[in-house]
Amino acid sequence: MQIGVVYPQTELRGDPTAVRQIGRAVEDLGFDHMLAYDHVLGAVHVDRKRQLRGPYTERDPFHDPFVMFAYLAGITERLQFATGVVVLPQRQTALVARQAVDVDLLSGGRLRLGVGTGWNYVEYEALGQDFRTRGARQEEQIELLRRFFTEPVVDFAGRFDRVDRAALVPKPARPIPIWLGGSSEAAFDRAARLADGFIFFGGGIDRVVEAWGTLRDRVGNLGRSVQDFGGDYVVLPGAAVGDLTAEVDGWREAGGTHVSVVTMGLGLGSVDGHTDYLASVAEVLSLS
Repeated sequence: MQIGVVYPQTELRGDPTAVRQIGRAVEDLGFDHMLAYDHVLGAVHVDRKRQLRGPYTERDPFHDPFVMFAYLAGITERLQFATGVVVLPQRQTALVARQAVDVDLLSGGRLRLGVGTGWNYVEYEALGQDFRTRGARQEEQIELLRRFFTEPVVDFAGRFDRVDRAALVPKPARPIPIWLGGSSEAAFDRAARLADGFIFFGGGIDRVVEAWGTLRDRVGNLGRSVQDFGGDYVVLPGAAVGDLTAEVDGWREAGGTHVSVVTMGLGLGSVDGHTDYLASVAEVLSLS
């Protein structure tokens, strides 16, 4: 099982030097991958007719994951990268394909493309996309992304995208794995049909293991390979390092393929604070 780290973007205030320091520390400590959350814009929550219920506001910083991973690819050697998750339906499909392929090529095949539908309708509006059709659009986009990754020329006419005999060049050396993330019934159903894996965001090991078992049953019932379907458990903060070990062990026993450790929310106010905590995690998990 691969063990990785979530980049703690909300607590490092957009400091560009932190990206370099955290990225190199994560690789040096023996972690396998870095996962990055995604938002293009943060929005004010108060005084809206349609309430925003997500965890981030106009005060929370984010780096674009494709840009950040392209940078980290140049200063690391083996660290893998996962978007967790790119809000796909608010983006142009062909542009996402181009960005994802370039990161994968520049990193030597180290990208895992996690996608989701998001929750911030203000962000969708600012990017010129329809929030209400995001689920249907994501399904179409996944099909189109796979075709861009593999076909020499794409001729595609869908509900949301039209590609008139066009090509994505250069292509990746392998089809980039596309994972889904979320917690809704729709996300689980979509993942079982279309995805290469699923990213679970917290909720406790017992709940996640139960959801993982149900999802794998769905994958198998659709005639797809359960062994080839991955599962990443994003372990949310709140537990001591010793308790974290129990969660990681529980996920491994359940057949999970990846786990991503979150350091945000632990009161670590500096790069050194996050890296020191990760060093203790690496020691307990015997990564080095």
